[in-house]
Amino acid sequence: MIKYLRWLVLGVIGIFLITVALANRDTVTLNALPHDIGQVARFNTSVEVPLFVVAFGGILMGLLIGFVWEWLRGHRARAEASARAREVARLEQVVAANAPQAAQKDEVLALLEAPRRGH
Repeated sequence: MIKYLRWLVLGVIGIFLITVALANRDTVTLNALPHDIGQVARFNTSVEVPLFVVAFGGILMGLLIGFVWEWLRGHRARAEASARAREVARLEQVVAANAPQAAQKDEVLALLEAPRRGH
């Protein structure tokens, strides 16, 4: 049921985006620099694209910048989690290496930790 609901929501969003794109097909001119600065720098590149391309491109750029920002922000937590995982693995190896020695030293604890029969 959730799968169909997801497809329904994605379909509605798709229809909405197509409708916005069809309603905003007029071309606009995008300039790399303002006109005056472009003349001084002798770099006045411009391109004509439909308005919906500008809108959707802005949305996609915003999402991309947000994803990168959050990935960079979470770097410290991921690095700390990785370091802790390495430490846990190292400690598990130490415990595994010392386990046979500990079992030989304390036979009473080994008997207590053994599963009880009849319960």
